[in-house]
Amino acid sequence: MTESELAADHSRKTGVWRLIHTERAALASDLAGLTDEQWQTPSLCTELTVREVLAHLTAAASLNSVRWLAGVLRCRFDFDRQVAMRLAEQLGATPAETLARFQRVVPSTTKPPLPVIAMLGETIVHAEDIRRPLGIGRNYPIDVVTLVADYYRSSDMVVVAKGRIGGLKLVGKDGPFTTGSGPLVSGTTLALIMAMTGRATYCDDLEGDGVELLRGRCGTR
Repeated sequence: MTESELAADHSRKTGVWRLIHTERAALASDLAGLTDEQWQTPSLCTELTVREVLAHLTAAASLNSVRWLAGVLRCRFDFDRQVAMRLAEQLGATPAETLARFQRVVPSTTKPPLPVIAMLGETIVHAEDIRRPLGIGRNYPIDVVTLVADYYRSSDMVVVAKGRIGGLKLVGKDGPFTTGSGPLVSGTTLALIMAMTGRATYCDDLEGDGVELLRGRCGTR
């Protein structure tokens, strides 16, 4: 890269980190008043409560490349085992401690060996894994969800998204996002993101001839 290209790349990453910090802070605020019972609500992630998903987000914001690799080796390349191990490290003894640990990493720029945009995607998707079952809504800025949708449409990193939407045309009704060709799937950009990343319940918010095909491809990963 040239010096100007490096500067532009740094500026883009800095801008994405600001978005991540904003979304983390919004989630922490939304969860501040939960009861102990609400913390035990099943999330959209299979077998995880909303409290456990929050601990997973804390772990991701606390894990640099060196610690990530050390964990991979310790878990003998069982990535699901590493995720569970890191989640347990950040859960804390009580829901209040779980939330406090997340609040401390709101401004963090620590990350595993993933693109910064992937961290924004993880933040928004897992925030919705928490918010939807709790009946909490968030009006995401359209430019933010469009940025995430553009990332997922061409990536199968961490979560299968590109492969899930193959042969479908996705159209955001609330913004400029569109991708692919084939049977139509349309709806809010957020609902498209969540369906792209395997959250079948969001297919209820979509319409078009391709919705049931996409629903059939959905899982939790």
